[in-house]
Amino acid sequence: MRGAQVRTAFPRWIGRFLVPALFAAVFAAPLWFMVVGSLRPTGLPPPRTLEILPPSPTLDAYARLPELLPLFRYLANSALVVALAVPLTVLVASLTGFGIRLLGPAARRRVVTGLLVVLLVPVTAVWATRFEVFRLLGVVDTYLPLLAPALLAVSPFLVLLYAWSFGGVPDSQLEAARLEGARWLSVWRRVALPQVRPATLAVAVLAFTYHWANFIDPLLYLHSGDRYTYALGLQFLRLLNPTDWPLLMAGCVLATLPCVLVFLLAQRILLSDNPLVALRPGGRR
Repeated sequence: MRGAQVRTAFPRWIGRFLVPALFAAVFAAPLWFMVVGSLRPTGLPPPRTLEILPPSPTLDAYARLPELLPLFRYLANSALVVALAVPLTVLVASLTGFGIRLLGPAARRRVVTGLLVVLLVPVTAVWATRFEVFRLLGVVDTYLPLLAPALLAVSPFLVLLYAWSFGGVPDSQLEAARLEGARWLSVWRRVALPQVRPATLAVAVLAFTYHWANFIDPLLYLHSGDRYTYALGLQFLRLLNPTDWPLLMAGCVLATLPCVLVFLLAQRILLSDNPLVALRPGGRR
C-alpha cells in the first residue's frame, strides 16, 4: 500500500514542481545571461562559450550608462507615458468589454467577430495613415501619439479578455443592481469590475509592457531629444557603442527590470487574493 502511494505521489510531484521549474528555467535563462553579460568589464566582446558567472564581475557598465546618454531623463519620460497610458487602457478596455457583455447574443457575436478581424490587421498597415492624422492635428513631437493607442485599449485582445471575464458575472446581479436604481456606470464600477480583478491585473501588466517597450511610436513621432523614451534611447546606445557588449546588456537589464517587477507584483496580488492559497498551512488567514 505504501509503495503504491509513493508511485502515485511521484508523478504528482513531477507535474506540480519539476515541469513548471523546467519551463521557468527556459524563460529565465535569457534574463540570467543578460545580467551576467552586463557584469563583464566594459569593452569586452561576448563570451565564446556558455558563461554561467562572469570571471570578474563589475558594475562599470552601469556606471558608464549615464555618461553616454541622459539615462534618468529617458526613464522619467517612459514612466510618465506609462503612468498616463496604463490607467487609460484599463478604463477603455473594461468599459468596452462591459458594453459587449450587455449586448444580446447575436450582436455580441458580430462585435467579437469584428474585433477578431481587427486583431488580424498588422500594425504596419496603419503607420502612414496614423502619422498623417497626427501631423494634421499638430501633435507630432508630443506624447499624445504615444497615448493614442490607450484610447483604443492598445489591442482588441484586451477588450476580448475583459468581455470574456465579464461573461462570468451573473445576469441576476446586474438586474438586481438596475432594479435598485443604479446606472450602468455604477453597475460596471461597483458590481462587475470588482469581480474581474485578475483580468484587470492582466490587462494592466500587458499595457505596461506594451507602452514601456514601445519603440516604433517614439521613433516616428518624437523629434526633441528631451522627450525621448528609454526604448528609443536604448537604440541610440546601440548605435553609439555597437561593440561594447556589457554596456548594451546593462541597458537591456534596466529596460527589462521594470517589467519583471510589475509582473512579480501582479502575481503577488493575485496570490494574496486567492482564498485557496490563504488557507494553506502557514497562510495569513
